[in-house]
Amino acid sequence: MAEDRVLLVDRRPDGVAVLTLNDPSRRNAMSDEMTVAWRDALTELRADTGLRCVVVTGAGTAFTSGGVLSWLADTNAAALPELRARMTDYYRTWLMIRDLEVPTIAAVNGHAVGAGLCLALACDLRYAAADAKLLAPFTALGLHPGMAATWLLPEVAGLPLAREMLLTGRVLTGTEAAANGLVNRAVPREDVLAEALAVADRVAAQAPIATRLTKAALANGGHPDMATALRWEALAQPLTMTTDDMVEGLTAQREKRTPKFTGR
Repeated sequence: MAEDRVLLVDRRPDGVAVLTLNDPSRRNAMSDEMTVAWRDALTELRADTGLRCVVVTGAGTAFTSGGVLSWLADTNAAALPELRARMTDYYRTWLMIRDLEVPTIAAVNGHAVGAGLCLALACDLRYAAADAKLLAPFTALGLHPGMAATWLLPEVAGLPLAREMLLTGRVLTGTEAAANGLVNRAVPREDVLAEALAVADRVAAQAPIATRLTKAALANGGHPDMATALRWEALAQPLTMTTDDMVEGLTAQREKRTPKFTGR
């Protein structure tokens, strides 16, 4: 990893990749430079068949402060079609994390603001510093929420909390976020990355094909009804029954040892 880059990518031998937003002097703001680096990194990860889990965190004291406010101030005189195209590309680039087939984890080491909060919400699991601040101050800036905030917040935490955060600007600490279901767990700040990596190791140790299919089953809030879930499971579970990994899982259970899954 080159420490001067705005995005650090640490590829670990167990199939876990750690992405670190690395612009601490600007609280890891999601700048144009970082956006390009993010697109390149996610494109590579999407093509990696050996990938098993992705962890996203921030360097320094913030997860990310979201969009660059100076850029927003310069948009006032821009034409609407140009702004719409630029913002759509920006949203879709950062939300590429949502399209990965493997589980993703946000290690929210500090403040997660606006688009930065949305990035954390786009991950499958979230572990936050107890004293982190999570907020979506769009309307306080004269902005409508963006980057799927009006989808992601209700999906993760439900409509009542989503309404309160988006309409009143309520700020949650990591501890409050855990109590309200916005993050899975809050831990001391110095333990956030270790906690996320421990979970990533557990995810990476599971059968890769079964894990990817399970993530697909739970995407976008899960199935619309039980009948749809049963149709999916009646296809996905038999598919995993034909894999070497199922045989390995059953054999390991019988032999009382840890299974060694290969993704075949």
